[in-house]
This record gives sequence, C-alpha cells and structure tokens, in this order.
Amino acid sequence: MLQSLDFSGQSALIIGASQGIGLATAQTLAAYGASVILAARSIDKIEQAAKEIGAEGNNAFAIKCDVTDYASVNKAVEFAIEKTGRLDFVVNNAGTIEPLSTLIDSDPEIWGQAADINYKGVYHGLRAAIPKMLKQNSGTIVNMSSGAANSALVGWSHYCSGKAAAKKLTEVAHKELSDTNIKVVGLSPGTVATPMMEKIRDAKINPVSNLDWNVHIPPQWVGEGVAFLCGESGAEFAGTDFSLKTKEGRMRVGLPHEDTPDG
Repeated sequence: MLQSLDFSGQSALIIGASQGIGLATAQTLAAYGASVILAARSIDKIEQAAKEIGAEGNNAFAIKCDVTDYASVNKAVEFAIEKTGRLDFVVNNAGTIEPLSTLIDSDPEIWGQAADINYKGVYHGLRAAIPKMLKQNSGTIVNMSSGAANSALVGWSHYCSGKAAAKKLTEVAHKELSDTNIKVVGLSPGTVATPMMEKIRDAKINPVSNLDWNVHIPPQWVGEGVAFLCGESGAEFAGTDFSLKTKEGRMRVGLPHEDTPDG
C-alpha cells in the first residue's frame, strides 16, 4: 500500500471487476480496509477473486452484473447495501475495446454493444447509486475514463466517443450533486498492462497498438489512483478526469513519476 488511507467500515462496489483494472481496484480497496463487492458478467471469476480477497481477512462478495441492463446494475447496488449496510464507493469500470475496426468495417451490432457498455453502463451505475448515496448523505463514484475521451484514434470510434460521452456524464453528475456530500470523478489512467491492452496490441490498428509493452502501467497503480480519489484528497478533482499520465498526478498518488503515453 502506498497511501495512509483507512476505509475500515466502508464499502465499495466495483463494477467490471473480473480482471485487469477492476480486479486490482477491488484488491487495493480491500487492502485499505473496505468491504468490497465485485460485480461482473463472469461470475466464476469474481467468486474466486472474492474468495481470495476474503482469505486475506477482508469482507468480499460477488454478484453477477450486466451493465447494459439497468435492473442488473440496480440489483448489484441493492446487494452491496444488503451485505454491508452502506455504499460508500462505486467504481464504474466495465468497458470493452471491441470492435477494433474502422467505422466502415465495423459490425453495427457489436458497435452498439460497446456503446451500451462504455457509455450507458456508466449512466446505469450513476442512476442506481446516487439515490442510495443521497439517502446516506455521502459517497464517491469513480468513472473509469481514458485519454481516448479527448482523442480521435483510427479503429476506436466506439471507444473514443463512448469515453467522451462518459466524461460528460461525470461533469453533469458533478454539477447536479455539487451541493451534496457526494462526489463524482473520472480517472484517466493512461495505457495499462491488461487483457484489453493485449487485444489493442494484437489489432495493429493505430499507434497505441505499437507501444512497447514496458510503457504500460500495472493495473495495481490504477487501483491506487481509485483509492486516492475515494479518500479526502480526491474531493478537489470532483467533476474532472484525474490523470495518472502526468508526473503531477502520479506524485499525488505516491506512484513512480515517469511519464507514460496517452491511452
């Protein structure tokens, strides 16, 4: 652990927690004392992950969740409160990079599914969690963002536009909740060594595919970034995309300071 944070007695729902950033975030928040609820479509993976986190002495639970279905997301929120009695942190991390193809070659059905996951999935998380947090009079929602929200990359029409739309959801939610004790913040991690990045590398469709694997940060760094934003120091970044791509951002979290490419 890099930070002096104590989330004992608090709970975190991580949506999209089966692998990569989501799994690392669940492990990190648990290490800081939070009870964690792992939500994803891959129930076998998150049940095993919850078991492993629990073996370390932390409260961890798993629930199957499809972010394209609001009822499923709302059920995950209700489950988190049922298991822990509260809901302090929600991490909207579910995402997909497919279809990795130009607009003219893209499959409309798969493109639409990406929009449902990368954009509508964030809305579903916000819509389900905010009423509970308002009733509780506290809470933090972290929406996983990307440098793609501010970029135009060949073959990533769904991803760039979806992340840009999700960034606006963060901004609007912040404005609507500015007079409450709820903060909504985005996290733009840069390029991360995950299974998604492996798909990007193998697609060879734009410059991000050609980056040396060594420049990608480990998902555990992103987990530390989420933990930072969930702590008191994260309040100043509410309504923005906090970036781990900059030296300043990584210094705030306590991470190594070498610059990394956008992603």
